[in-house]
Parts: sequence; structure tokens; C-alpha cells
Amino acid sequence: MDKLTRREQPDRSKINMQRRYEVKYWTHALGVSKERLQQAVDKVGNSAAAVRKELAQQT
Repeated sequence: MDKLTRREQPDRSKINMQRRYEVKYWTHALGVSKERLQQAVDKVGNSAAAVRKELAQQT
């Protein structure tokens, strides 16, 4: 396989809002909309742990 057909394993400790498949994964895993996920990432950064904590505080 070449680099164009093989995806590298995503870093699940970070949320990359630039990659569509990662946004899809995180919105499903966290049960939030893309917009809500983006707001949390904008507020606390792209650390998955920090985003989870932020979303938990908001509910």
C-alpha cells in the first residue's frame, strides 16, 4: 500500500478538527454536534481529556 491509500492511526489523545473522519469519530464518541465539539476545542484546546471534562461540566 502506498501513503495515499493507507491512513495512519489517529492519536486518540488529541482531537484534530481538520480531519473529517476524526470529527465524525469524536462527535459520535462524545455524543455532541460538530459545532459543540468545535466550541469546546476552541475553549480548552485539542486535548481529548480537556474536551471531555469541559463537555461534562456543561451538562
